Amino acid sequence: MEDCIFCKIINQEIPSYKVYEDEKVYAFLDITQVTKGHTLVIPKKHVSDIFEYDEQLATDLFTRIPKIARALETAFPEMEGLNIVNNNKEVAYQTVFHSHVHLIPRYSKKDDFSLHFGKHMEDYTQEQMQAIANQIQKQVKSNE
Repeated sequence: MEDCIFCKIINQEIPSYKVYEDEKVYAFLDITQVTKGHTLVIPKKHVSDIFEYDEQLATDLFTRIPKIARALETAFPEMEGLNIVNNNKEVAYQTVFHSHVHLIPRYSKKDDFSLHFGKHMEDYTQEQMQAIANQIQKQVKSNE
């Protein structure tokens, strides 16, 4: 895509701090470095978000993530954990519309990064939960 910053990085039109590359995937340091080693993993094929993936593209990208995660763990033995984050669409905080996965090393609970999952167990009855599950299952089956 012509105006995509990540496509320009893949094509070496814009410099990056590459940590991994093969024929399908490119991984490089995020310039924001939420924590040391914060890495972005992107498909070389331009897709805006997860909703544009086919099964092969998902396989190509997501099978590389454990390899890169282990490399981070080995490179930074002081790392205590890792967040894997994938934002899709603007409302979900996606700001670059070339699909990418953040690997964010965690060194302590004091890192300047957080995810908040509110507790909403009381908001739905068992019947409502089952109806939601059924609705999703129906769509999974129709998309096979």
